[in-house]
Amino acid sequence: MSVKQQHVPVLVAGAGLAGLSTALFLSWHEVPCLVVERHRGISPHPRARGINPRAMELMRAAGLEERVRATESARALAHNTGVLAAQSLAGHQLGALHEQYFMDVRTDLSALSPTGWCLCHQDEFEPVIQDRARELGARFAYYTELESFEQNADGVTARLRDRDTGEVRTVTADYLVGADGPAGPVRAALGIGVEGPGTTGHFLNVHFEADLAEELGERRFIMCYTFNDTVRGALMPLDNSRRWLLHVVFDPAAEDAASFTEERCRELVRAAAGVPELEVKVLGVMPWEAAGRTATAFAQGRVFLVGDAAHVMPPSGAFGSNTGIQDAHNLAWKLAAVLRGEAGPGLLESYDPERRPVCAATVEQAVLRSKDRPRLAAKEPAPADPAIHADTEIWFGWQYRSGAVLTGADDQVPDGVWNADPHGLPGTRAPHVLLERDGRQVSTLDLFTKAPVLLAGPEGEPWAEAARAAAGRAGVTLDVLRIGDALDDPAGAWAAAYGVRAGGAVLVRPDGVVAWRAADAQDDPEAVFDGVLKALLAR
Repeated sequence: MSVKQQHVPVLVAGAGLAGLSTALFLSWHEVPCLVVERHRGISPHPRARGINPRAMELMRAAGLEERVRATESARALAHNTGVLAAQSLAGHQLGALHEQYFMDVRTDLSALSPTGWCLCHQDEFEPVIQDRARELGARFAYYTELESFEQNADGVTARLRDRDTGEVRTVTADYLVGADGPAGPVRAALGIGVEGPGTTGHFLNVHFEADLAEELGERRFIMCYTFNDTVRGALMPLDNSRRWLLHVVFDPAAEDAASFTEERCRELVRAAAGVPELEVKVLGVMPWEAAGRTATAFAQGRVFLVGDAAHVMPPSGAFGSNTGIQDAHNLAWKLAAVLRGEAGPGLLESYDPERRPVCAATVEQAVLRSKDRPRLAAKEPAPADPAIHADTEIWFGWQYRSGAVLTGADDQVPDGVWNADPHGLPGTRAPHVLLERDGRQVSTLDLFTKAPVLLAGPEGEPWAEAARAAAGRAGVTLDVLRIGDALDDPAGAWAAAYGVRAGGAVLVRPDGVVAWRAADAQDDPEAVFDGVLKALLAR
């Protein structure tokens, strides 16, 4: 796409983590896109760094797992574990986070996922995503501002301003994705409000260098909350050596962020470290607000919201940026299917009812965890709030409800969003089961990439034949695999994990979500699967 080109299938506003992920997954699905970003480039501030197991599954699917784990911070922090509370880094340890809901980064998740946590700073993670998106054909226009946009039944017309030259150009797009943050213009222009508990705190990130090797010792933690008379905050090692982040609590009603001069920040670092004469080099200071808010709609016409434009949440639990990655993954395959003509526009109507309830529930979980953290400093902490769900449920146990999810009469769908034991229920993440393909071990999750997949049991050949015939008639790309044919199940675990019998079958969407399942053989499977495919793709 040249700079002079005036039309693009998808225009993405914002090149933060959610916008970059949108570009990655769209280009992975071979959808041309243009990303516009008002800043000159990717932020150099480390910011978020915990890529949770579900987000790593999506990076793995896009061929990025090894690149992400090869970044400097991911290698440096590969063995860090635990969340502590102390008077200071050199001072008395007050406690540690040991709760049933908390799954440490070293928790063995091999029964649930083919991958796991990765601690990679956002300033290293974002370039990896951007580079891969560029490799796949995405285009980026930095220091370019989305001035305004209009939409009608045929598409979106946007005015883009080059902030260097002041030149304004018009670009048309089939769809616009707002990934421009909580204060960005896209949601505001749509008139979409927010709901939720609102502000939960104000913080200042101090990025600094200091030699704290002696105070750190052999400890390799993820975060250490500090509680003393001078500073209440949290220390995070960036390389287990000289680079650190300090999160400082402050009240903007009582003092302005500008009052945190370099010298004051150095004193706060010394107090958090417990070393009064520590030499500190401040590399950057960034104020930010912790809040819990969810947009009242994630879509309007041909415009969609992802990431912080759709939801914001406190960092406790490391759900925020990971949730934005999942927004992008959910939306991208649907846009691709519609733009290719394989699905009707009605498929896009499933984005809001699927993502918004899950995101709102995730915001709630992040807020609950944020409120729970001060208990770490107590000598005899009270029990955790029973409303807090386990991390594994937040990563893997959500339940979608929409027109792109087809539940049967025998499917027991629980109330609410969270489902700790879904067993292949339509609307949930397809379970991880280790199978064999061509003599090599493969996770079921590695089978779900760009096209829907029909997985049939050992006696499910009628379903496989029906699926091939239905896809052929519809002109739809569909991968059809059968246990005992293309795949082997040496442990005999697949059927139970997916809630079917030997003659059953499961249809999995490109985003790894179960769309439909048949527990066993049925009469006239072709007619049944014809209806399933039409319903899924809104045709």
